[in-house]
Amino acid sequence: MSETLVIIPTYNEKENIEDIIRYVLNMNAGFDILIVDDNSPDGTAAIVMKLQKDFPNQLNLLQRKTKEGLGKAYISGFQWALNKAYQYIFEMDADFSHPPADLIKMLKILKTDEADVVVGSRYLQGRIGVANWDLKRILLSYSASLYVRLITQIPVKDTTAGFVGYKRKVLETINLNNIEFVGYAFQIEMKYKAWKKGFRIKEIPIIFTDREKGKSKMHGSIISEAAWGVLKLKFKSLFGKL
Repeated sequence: MSETLVIIPTYNEKENIEDIIRYVLNMNAGFDILIVDDNSPDGTAAIVMKLQKDFPNQLNLLQRKTKEGLGKAYISGFQWALNKAYQYIFEMDADFSHPPADLIKMLKILKTDEADVVVGSRYLQGRIGVANWDLKRILLSYSASLYVRLITQIPVKDTTAGFVGYKRKVLETINLNNIEFVGYAFQIEMKYKAWKKGFRIKEIPIIFTDREKGKSKMHGSIISEAAWGVLKLKFKSLFGKL
């Protein structure tokens, strides 16, 4: 078993799952993978189980009974990882929107103690690192991160980013059972709580590429949760209830 785990949540990702697994594990960079599948009806989990024969010591599968959202899937994955000996734990999408080759650079930052949390950021140094997005989606995403910074004062440019690496001690310190949100707000909540607890967060620039296969999981309720969730986090922080 490696000391580094990449958690990939899935729901109906049969078009992408084999390619992303083979890409990460064939980098031979010391990563293990945990697929957290929310009972995908398209057979995603069956593909993973078949691939476990090729990667018996590196590829793991956690099957959940119902689809409860991204946040719940990641929390299950974090808890699974903390029950093992993993020291560095990453979040990454299955659809290649996050460039898996950048995992190596992000891991180095954690291992050399430059930061406790590393974020693959779309918005650094005045650049917008996205591909295949229309203007409306770019404006929505960028405005959301700006809104979060204005409300919370967190020094992170891409607060909704889902390409993130944590040192074990960060996940041990945050009470995972008290994480409330499931969509964009989950990503914000994790970063905000890590920052408020004094952990160092470093961003690196990435190019986020919109999925080419499968269907997006984005919907209006996720955006609404993020907007209200930020205000709730700030309110709790002011009264010492984080």
